[in-house]
This record gives sequence, C-alpha cells and structure tokens, in this order.
Amino acid sequence: MKIFKTLASLAAAAALMAGCAFTPVQPGMSREQVMASYGTPTRVVTLPAGTRLQYSRQPAGQSAVMVDLDAAGKVVAVREVMKLQEFLRIEPGQWTRDDVEREFGPPARIDKVASWSGDIMNYRWRDNVQDMFFWVYLDAGNRVQRTGQGIELPVETLD
Repeated sequence: MKIFKTLASLAAAAALMAGCAFTPVQPGMSREQVMASYGTPTRVVTLPAGTRLQYSRQPAGQSAVMVDLDAAGKVVAVREVMKLQEFLRIEPGQWTRDDVEREFGPPARIDKVASWSGDIMNYRWRDNVQDMFFWVYLDAGNRVQRTGQGIELPVETLD
C-alpha cells in the first residue's frame, strides 16, 4: 500500500512540474513564445496574411495543432484540427492536396489501392472513445474527389 502512495505522489509531482514548464499558446503571443512552449514545428506554411506553424503528431499520434501568426509574428489563432468538424470543411472537387496539407499537415500515410487511381491520404484521429482514420481520395491531378472515415482496428484484430 505504501508503494502505491509513493508512486501516486511521484506521479502528481511530475504532472505538476510538467505543468509549470508548459505554457498554453494563446492569441497575442510571439512566434518565439510559441516555439519556447511547443518547440520546433513539423512544418511552416506561408498564409496570405502571415504564417502557420504546424505541430503534427502524425503518423503515430492523433493530434495536429495549427498556430496561425499574423505578418508581425503574433498568434491570431490556435486550433486542434484532428476533429470531425474540421475534416468536414474539406470540399471535394474544390480542395487540392496542397489545401489539405495546409489545413491538416502531412498525413499519417498515403495509400494506393486497385479500386482507386489516385493517392489516398490517411489521417489518424480520435473520436471521443474510438481511434479513427479519415481518408482523403485524390485524383491523378491531386484534387480531392471524396473523403471518408472509419474505425482504426487494432493490429491483432486484422490477423
């Protein structure tokens, strides 16, 4: 029993110390403050009115945070994009591969299947309690033709 109390105390102390080191990114912060808190972005994208810092945990993780900066380098928006309501913004026939990667970052993987002539971009995300995939089907010209979602099954289930 004593070891469990000790482990619980150590875990609480570690969580508290981690909380002190992590500063949530908020509008108005500078690019330097963002990078001090989140580290080096996985990708930097030029936007019409500034820059987007992408912090993606793909391919293994289920999170991607977009930090938008204005022309002066100040945060104007921060959002998690691995969510269904974000994916539903994709407009088949209108969006391109570049649009998808600007909004969601690089996919977890890109597949090819016999029944589809273009690439299929796969994003991993979590829907409250279930691990999910979101698929973006591209044609030969890298234009989105359709999207879909499905459950990510554990590997042992697929054997």
